[in-house]
Amino acid sequence: MRVGDSHVRSIWLEQDGWSLSAIDQRRLPHDFVVARLTTCDAAADAIRSMLVRGAPLIGATAAYGMALAMRADASNAALDQAHKALMATRPTAINLKWALDAMRSMLRPLPASERMAAAYSRAGEMAEQDIAINKGIGRHGLGLIEAVAAIKKPGERVNVLTHCNAGWLATVDWGTATAPIYLAHDRGVVVHVWVDETRPRNQGASLTAWELGHHGVPHTVVPDNTGGHLMQHGMVDLVITGTDRVSAQGDVCNKIGTYLKALAAHDNGVPFYVALPSPTIDFNVNDGIREIPIEQRGPDEVTHMTGRTADGRIETVRIVPDGSPVANYAFDVTPARLVTGLITERGVLRADRAALAAAFPERIAAAAE
Repeated sequence: MRVGDSHVRSIWLEQDGWSLSAIDQRRLPHDFVVARLTTCDAAADAIRSMLVRGAPLIGATAAYGMALAMRADASNAALDQAHKALMATRPTAINLKWALDAMRSMLRPLPASERMAAAYSRAGEMAEQDIAINKGIGRHGLGLIEAVAAIKKPGERVNVLTHCNAGWLATVDWGTATAPIYLAHDRGVVVHVWVDETRPRNQGASLTAWELGHHGVPHTVVPDNTGGHLMQHGMVDLVITGTDRVSAQGDVCNKIGTYLKALAAHDNGVPFYVALPSPTIDFNVNDGIREIPIEQRGPDEVTHMTGRTADGRIETVRIVPDGSPVANYAFDVTPARLVTGLITERGVLRADRAALAAAFPERIAAAAE
């Protein structure tokens, strides 16, 4: 996607053919910094520290991390250790497990002499697959926005509310929830995005707004608690969010606060859509509320905030009194009954087991292995 006049992906293979470069998302929006990853440990740290983040990008980074591991040591012991180390980085996003299991299953039967080349090739395929999936999501989601523009609000602005960052920074390119928005904007649809700030890490204010600004999409950053008010007053035409894991029955796990937006949307008759790349479906989980592990992150994300001062310095300040305990649940689960539809690369589906199973039978087969 666009950064100034350039086309940039969130992660890419360098010209040396083996090292990785990734946008350091911890530094945005104030500094655009590219980090070079040269070891499996560096890839694992990038995922853990949220240098890279977003379920699809986590999966792609993990796949390349396996390739870096095979470059250093292609033994079975190294393969298993890399899988274990990368798997331990983030517990909620299922794309991580999907990518790592696929890499290990492909590499295990190969002789050590072939593993490095095969690992880089498969990781590259996964990155390209992610882009293709996101473009498919964009095409199918575009129809939803165009329908609002043509039928409900001809000639008027279409207002989309999103939560967290499910943009190209959360994927290899295009994004999930943002892909339909970018396509609509590029086709001349008058679209505007309400961007939830998304506390505590502020991925909406820091990342989604930064993306949309570079692409020229009109947007407004709002505090997380504003969405219900906007919906009550007819200022939101549809909600589109991303997801880190979707259960077999259509429950959606996404950044903390998504459930509250779904409740407000349901109460006000606002369609609530979730952009879902197929690797994010977990057919091994039925009840998302009870079975999906919810990551709990460190208290500093809540107690402190980082920003740029008037004189240009980047400073971190404490906003919570010393001694006050903090709980930092990173995700919540929206039950399928609150989801209007799942926007996938194979169409807009009902949020239920039958629709998911019919659209992605190969995912059921993979889950059974």
